[in-house]
Amino acid sequence: MTIAVCPGSYDPVTSGHLDVIERCASFFDTVHVVVAVNSAKTPLFGEQERVEMIRQALDADGYPQITVASTTGLITDYCLQVGASVIVKGLRQNGDYEAELGMALVNRDLAGVETLFLPADPLREHISSTIVKDVARHGGSIDGMVPDSVVQKLTTILKMERAENG
Repeated sequence: MTIAVCPGSYDPVTSGHLDVIERCASFFDTVHVVVAVNSAKTPLFGEQERVEMIRQALDADGYPQITVASTTGLITDYCLQVGASVIVKGLRQNGDYEAELGMALVNRDLAGVETLFLPADPLREHISSTIVKDVARHGGSIDGMVPDSVVQKLTTILKMERAENG
């Protein structure tokens, strides 16, 4: 049985993330989608909120081979814990490859876990969590960029953010 891990910050999960996760699920017996908590970042959504948003988006389509979890530790430690032999990372643009290659080599050195780079769907390669948040903050439509359930959560949290700042 081949187990893969799809790590990310998922703040919030986008249609691009879901595309990579769904394609990954067609290649591997089990896929762990892991919200990686990075203490150097200040996410808009809490760890458990991000986990629940991913679960909700995937449950609608029914993927029993996908587990959604989070970790505050090294992704390689998580991989060893669940028996994963591969990390899958979606690549949107050339800069993604450069940023991910070093980490892939470190992950192989640390735990013998290989990294598979999966190119983004060209129709979604422009979508990132950062762009989604920026568009939403400025009143633009994020329909289609994120699952419908995320649109509402993002709208609500940004209203709260504006009320606190303004």
